[in-house]
Amino acid sequence: MAIRPIICLPDPRLRLVCEPVAKIDDEIRTLLDDMLETMYDAPGIGLAAIQIAVPKRVVVMDVARQDTPPQPLCIINPEIVWASEEKNTHEEGCLSIPEYYEDVERPARVRVRFLDRDGAQQEIEADGLLATCFQHEIDHLNGVLFIDHISRLKRERAIKRYTKAAKRDDGGIVQTDRPKSASRDKIR
Repeated sequence: MAIRPIICLPDPRLRLVCEPVAKIDDEIRTLLDDMLETMYDAPGIGLAAIQIAVPKRVVVMDVARQDTPPQPLCIINPEIVWASEEKNTHEEGCLSIPEYYEDVERPARVRVRFLDRDGAQQEIEADGLLATCFQHEIDHLNGVLFIDHISRLKRERAIKRYTKAAKRDDGGIVQTDRPKSASRDKIR
């Protein structure tokens, strides 16, 4: 397993639509293991493969609280097959937009169909934090960032802030040094 660099806004690869995984093999399982290690190290509760510059429909998540044992989910080719009309608001952040948080309204419950690391089809109905995390990470696979769900003014300010930072950092589109004190209990 290896910790991989996380690409950050304004890297244009974050806007790519990811390709489905045709075959779950050792390469995909290694990718999943590396993603979990990268996510836990960041720390975060979800990571899409595109965030480590791999344009495949692969996600890892773990919304377990810090004081409980890890409960990692490995998700391949996910699709939301149902979403509630009822909405919920969570403060979201993103490992690819470090230290930036905003309230985002999304469906309160979703049903997600996906393949697990062994290729078995799974379906989960999720609510609360897990539902939000599923939606956030699946958005990544479609080239959508959480800032696309906030007001245009806030989104433009965030993009401008990270574009300036990237220029100052000589293109700093890869974030590898993150504060380790951040909570895993937020959408990141």
